[in-house]
Amino acid sequence: MPRSNRPRRPGVRREQPVPEIDLERARSGIARRESAPDGDWIVRTMTARNAEKTYICPGCSREVAPGTAHLVVWKDDHLFGGAVGLAERRHWHSNCWQGRTYRYR
Repeated sequence: MPRSNRPRRPGVRREQPVPEIDLERARSGIARRESAPDGDWIVRTMTARNAEKTYICPGCSREVAPGTAHLVVWKDDHLFGGAVGLAERRHWHSNCWQGRTYRYR
């Protein structure tokens, strides 16, 4: 049965309030899954604005200074479960994380 092309009566349609968008969360990105020979990893981008602490990058053993955009990485397929993998997350420089796969070639 075809749809009717008649306009709806006024007042029947109720407008839903539009939820406010969290721009900072949208800019920081959604965690993505990456696979490598050493397992599956969850990778989340940390913006320079949200980077407030100093971390040591496991790729180069140098500091990831506050205000530096970087990646937060944890094991998705950790032997003891996802919660332990998340607790053992590490902060990497973006270039160090991208260059680490060359060790496996």
